[in-house]
Amino acid sequence: MPANLTAEARAKLAKYTNARTIEEKIEALKEFLSVCPKHKGAENLLLWATRRLAELREELERARRKKQGGRGPRIFIEKEGAAQVAVIGPPNTGKSLLVSRLTGARTRVTPYPFSTLLPVPGMLRYKDIYFQLVDSPPISPEAPHLATRVAGIARNADAILLVVSLADGDPVEQYEMVKNILMQHGVLIERPRGTVRIERYGGEGVDVVFLNGGRIVDGTVKDVERILSQYRVYRARVIIEGEVSLEDVELAVIRPTVYRPTIVLANKVDVPGAKGRYRRLYEHISSLKEKSVWLMPVSARTGFNLEKLGEVLFKRLDIIRVYTKQPNSEPSRNPLVLRRGATVLDVAKKIHSDLVEYFLYAKIWGPSAKYPGERVGLDHVLEDGDIVEIHAKR
Repeated sequence: MPANLTAEARAKLAKYTNARTIEEKIEALKEFLSVCPKHKGAENLLLWATRRLAELREELERARRKKQGGRGPRIFIEKEGAAQVAVIGPPNTGKSLLVSRLTGARTRVTPYPFSTLLPVPGMLRYKDIYFQLVDSPPISPEAPHLATRVAGIARNADAILLVVSLADGDPVEQYEMVKNILMQHGVLIERPRGTVRIERYGGEGVDVVFLNGGRIVDGTVKDVERILSQYRVYRARVIIEGEVSLEDVELAVIRPTVYRPTIVLANKVDVPGAKGRYRRLYEHISSLKEKSVWLMPVSARTGFNLEKLGEVLFKRLDIIRVYTKQPNSEPSRNPLVLRRGATVLDVAKKIHSDLVEYFLYAKIWGPSAKYPGERVGLDHVLEDGDIVEIHAKR
């Protein structure tokens, strides 16, 4: 086990994983903290439980205020546009000015730290779609309550723009600090070698699904079933991508983690000494094994490179735009935004579930078509800019 838990501590965690209400989860975590062993192997788990307890208490307080009729501050932002992108970083890195310059949003820009305490959304236009940028409070060890809030914003988003400053301090230290705080809250910005996702469902037993070369390096499906049963999880789908260990599986039960594609924006590239600091950051990012973090020098003050950010985000999110049309009519001006590798089946599902059942064929115009109006089936892989016309039984 990752923390060498006692049977009693494991039972308390099982109570937490099976709790349905916030109150039940809070009580279960309090009980777990009271019996969890205090040895070194349990340090990370204790830290997670303490922070998760604080998050749940804040969530409960928000729910109570809402029930009493008080609106309270807006901490989470509903998604809009093609994707939601969390803009995060240490104090005084220029996040708010960047979001303001990119979207026109009325962010709070000041020369002193911690002026942004609540998220502020704005829309960045790229061609005929919009990305929703969310300016977040600064993330720092000195403000753990804000770090919890920022991690929640990052978890809810589709991607992260991590802003570091080339004017003050070491940008590598800034990057590592933010990375580690997010990791402690279950948000990864560097792609792991593998991921485990556990979905509860009403079926019988535990269904283990392997995707993208998924495999368990030190165990079997039976071992996965055994681990879940220890936490009283008897009905679930376990989705494994890449290479994972049994410890990864157990951690997914205890404290689920998510990976978010990340672009590091090295801001204030226009200040004296920025070139040398940027070079150190570039070497550090380039040394990462998975090469999953992108780096881009920018200046919120001068506007350097800001016009390129929409295109970089589009590529980083690995998405495409697909336009639909009715027979004998013009294509829609508003595209569907889909993951790269999407098929006609994905388009049909987006439009209406009945289209899949009564599908006859589709006509394609655009990059993926061999010729204009090519007839294809549901498994045809689409490309950015394609126009799709679906024909179904009447």
